Amino acid sequence: MSQQQGLILVVSDDRPPAFAAVLGEAMFPVIETSWAEASTAVMQLHPTVVIATADDRADGKLDALAGQINAIQPYLPLLAIDPKIVLPGNAIPFSQVRRKWDRLTPRLRAALRVRTLHTTVLRRLSDQPVKAAGAEIDPLHDATVLLVGRGGTYPALSVALGERVGVVGALSIEAAARHLNTRDIDGIVLGEGFTDRVVDAFLTVLSEDPRFRNLPIVATLAGLVPSYDLPNLEVISGDPAYIAANALPLIRQRAFEAHLSRTLRSIDAGGLLDPLTGLLTADAFERDFATAVRQTLANGSGLSVARFAFGAANSRAQRDGARLLSRLMRQMDFGTLYADGSALVVLTETDLRTAHVIARRLSSVMRHTAYDSKDRRGNEPTVSIATLEPSDTAQSLLARLNDEGRRAAS
Repeated sequence: MSQQQGLILVVSDDRPPAFAAVLGEAMFPVIETSWAEASTAVMQLHPTVVIATADDRADGKLDALAGQINAIQPYLPLLAIDPKIVLPGNAIPFSQVRRKWDRLTPRLRAALRVRTLHTTVLRRLSDQPVKAAGAEIDPLHDATVLLVGRGGTYPALSVALGERVGVVGALSIEAAARHLNTRDIDGIVLGEGFTDRVVDAFLTVLSEDPRFRNLPIVATLAGLVPSYDLPNLEVISGDPAYIAANALPLIRQRAFEAHLSRTLRSIDAGGLLDPLTGLLTADAFERDFATAVRQTLANGSGLSVARFAFGAANSRAQRDGARLLSRLMRQMDFGTLYADGSALVVLTETDLRTAHVIARRLSSVMRHTAYDSKDRRGNEPTVSIATLEPSDTAQSLLARLNDEGRRAAS
C-alpha cells in the first residue's frame, strides 16, 4: 500500500507499540496516537485502517472508538491487538503467537481488500444508481457459520453463535467439507474433539484452496499455532460466550464482503439481481417469466416452475434458502424470492418428469445442509411444481402453481 492510499493509525498508550515496527517494515505509513487523542486523530487524519491495543486498559475506550469508526464510510477496518476483553462488533481480533507479528500484515491486507471493495461499490452506485437492497441490514443477520466439533463445548457454542447467526453443524471433518462445497459459509468455528493431526490436515487443505483461504476461521484449541496461509485464522480460548462474541467481528466482515460482491453483480446486471439473494428481483423475474412463457408456447418446447416454500418463517432462513438455490440451480434457469418467503425457479426446456428430478435434487441438498439456530432442520422446503400447458398464460401457470403449493403444504 502506497502513501497515496492512506495511512494506518495506531492507538496505544505504549510507546512504541511492539507491532509498529512490523508495519513500517511492510511499507505502511504509520501514525501513532494515545487513547486520549484517538477520536480526534480519526476525525483529522482520515486513516485507511485503525489498529488499537485491546488490553484491560482499553475497556470502555475501545467501545467508544468502535462506535465512531462504525459510522464512517467507506468501511474503516478496526483491528484489536491481543484482546483481553469482549470486543465491539466491528473490532477484528488479532492475537500474536509466540511473540511474533508476521501474521499481522496478511490480516491487515485482507481487511483492506474489504475496504477497497466497499469503495468500489459506492463509486459504482454513484455512477449508475441501483438500489442497494438490504444495505441497512446488519451483515450478521444473514451470516452462516460452520461449527465443527464434537466435544463438550459444542452445544454451548451452538447456542452462543445461534443467538446471532445461522449455524450449520458438522460433527466430522468430512461433513464440514461437504457443507463448504455446497453452502455460502461466512466463517468456521473449530471446536474440540479432533486430534492435532486431523486439525492440521483440515487447515492445510483450507489454506491450499483459494475458495477458502480468506475465510474467517476461529479455532478454540489452546496451543494451536496458526502457521498456515490463512490470514483470517484466529485462536480464541475461553468460555463459549466469549469465543462467540470475539469471533463475530471476523464473521461480520466476511458477511459484509459477500454482500458487497452480490451488490456488484447486481450493478453489473443493471439492477436485475437482488443483492440479498443473488436471484432476480421480483419485477425482473415477472418480465423474464412472461417472455419465457411466450417463447415456449411459440416453439413448442417445455417449461416448468418449481416453488420452494421454506418451513422456517423468518427472513434469514428464507434468504439463506434463496441464496442456496441461486448457487445450485442450472445456469439456464432463473428465479426470485417473493415477499411471502417462497422462492420460484423457472426450469426452462424442462418437462414435468425432469422438473421433479431437478427439484428433488435441489430440495435434498437444502434438507441436508440447512439448519436453524438450534441445529434442527428448520429450512427444509415444501416443493410444488407446475408445467406449462398449451392453454396457459404466465398468470394461469403461477395460479396453478400456488394451488399446488397450498395442497402440498396441507
